[in-house]
Amino acid sequence: MTACETAPALAAIPAIRHGFFGRSGGVSTGDFAGLNVSWSVGDDPLVVEQNRRRVEEAIGAGKLVILRQVHSARVETVTGPVDPSSREADAMVTATPGLALAILTADCTPILFADPAAGVIGAAHAGWRGAVDGVVGNVVAAMTALGADPARIRAAYGPTISGPNYEVGEGFKRDFLALHPDGGRHFHTPPGGQPHFDLPGFVEARLRAAGVTTIERVGACTYAHPERYFSHRHATHRGTRTGRQIAVIGLTQV
Repeated sequence: MTACETAPALAAIPAIRHGFFGRSGGVSTGDFAGLNVSWSVGDDPLVVEQNRRRVEEAIGAGKLVILRQVHSARVETVTGPVDPSSREADAMVTATPGLALAILTADCTPILFADPAAGVIGAAHAGWRGAVDGVVGNVVAAMTALGADPARIRAAYGPTISGPNYEVGEGFKRDFLALHPDGGRHFHTPPGGQPHFDLPGFVEARLRAAGVTTIERVGACTYAHPERYFSHRHATHRGTRTGRQIAVIGLTQV
């Protein structure tokens, strides 16, 4: 079976299946070696489909729902199967069993959400742009509209680039602080270097601001572990290409 990393708080919910997959267990080769699930990076589409099927089988919660991610804060409420990449958004929620909400990343932060009492789940792609623009709060609001309670929501965020490896520069820091004046703690500047941004730390802060109190981190830094995860920044620094890994959550059929 294709292996994945899981969050204990989500794994404890009987009606939910979830997983944060890395690059192991797939059939892609070359720069995309492993479990690449993206059509848009130059991999063979037939191979990508094989990798996606492996993920579906490993999760066992129905057909993957994959959006066309554009680094936005938009959230889709999903009630049935969706043609892959036919909807443009960066997060989704559902209360419908048999749908496996899937997020593709290669340094950005994947977040999975569940309110077990309400039977509502969500998934978000939180790059810096989406996180700054409010994708986390938008997911919690969309789940609440389906009957969830922020105080009951359990959230887990998966493999993502860490602050020590995410150099952003003074311009980024200035623009960020104009939108989030209290966010200076999410930056550090090494001696003689440029500011670095703690994306997962900021994501966790936005989860808490949205009323979520059960939050778990799963996996490691994508940039620091290119043998385990796809990392866009690591590949760019080495003049190569890379794939995309996937995070999935689904409600099982009852």
